[in-house]
Amino acid sequence: MITLDAIGTFALIVGLLTLTPGLDTALILRTAALGHRRRAWGVVLGIQSGTLVWGVLTSLGVTALLTASHLAYETLRWAGAAYLVWMGGRLLWATWRRSSGESPRTAGTGAGAKTRTGTGTGTGTGDTLLGGWRQGFVTNLLNPKMGAFYIAVLPQFIPAGASHLAPGVLLAGVHILLAVIWACVLIAFAHMLRGRLQRPSTRRYLDRVTGTVIAAFGIRLALGQ
Repeated sequence: MITLDAIGTFALIVGLLTLTPGLDTALILRTAALGHRRRAWGVVLGIQSGTLVWGVLTSLGVTALLTASHLAYETLRWAGAAYLVWMGGRLLWATWRRSSGESPRTAGTGAGAKTRTGTGTGTGTGDTLLGGWRQGFVTNLLNPKMGAFYIAVLPQFIPAGASHLAPGVLLAGVHILLAVIWACVLIAFAHMLRGRLQRPSTRRYLDRVTGTVIAAFGIRLALGQ
């Protein structure tokens, strides 16, 4: 049976990992800052669904095959890199196209700006829970480093001779719980700043920063860094 000390140590490790700014943080903040609260929670649930899948696969030994197979790991790595670069590039392209097509007169009016920015760009349109879940789930599953992290860390906290599935799911649940709590903080913070982020110029800047971060993660993944 897994001990409380093991759970506490694992919680500390994944807690520090959760607090480290990264792709998940960028996705959640950007989506919530646009006022898409349902989609933001969809992104959170999608990411954590992916985390649960990685935890189950690691407990069953599937991710060990992934890390042992160079071809499987490289295939997943390049697929994830291509997806992230496409998602970030699409977001950047949408902001540049919107900026070049915006006339000085409509730039200062709420109606014209809302028409161009109110529906969301790049990483998906519409404030839908399912759309956000799909985005978060695919992003998490196409990140082979999640699998590598779990295969390196999770077995160290599972008692020898015990069934791996139940303790593995329990530890993944601890990770998910901490991540959801942190997501609540991020969404609340973005909601507080939503008034300032409704300006078209500010939203374009936010989208460009987020798109750059997402594309950079994809490039780093492709380079194996």
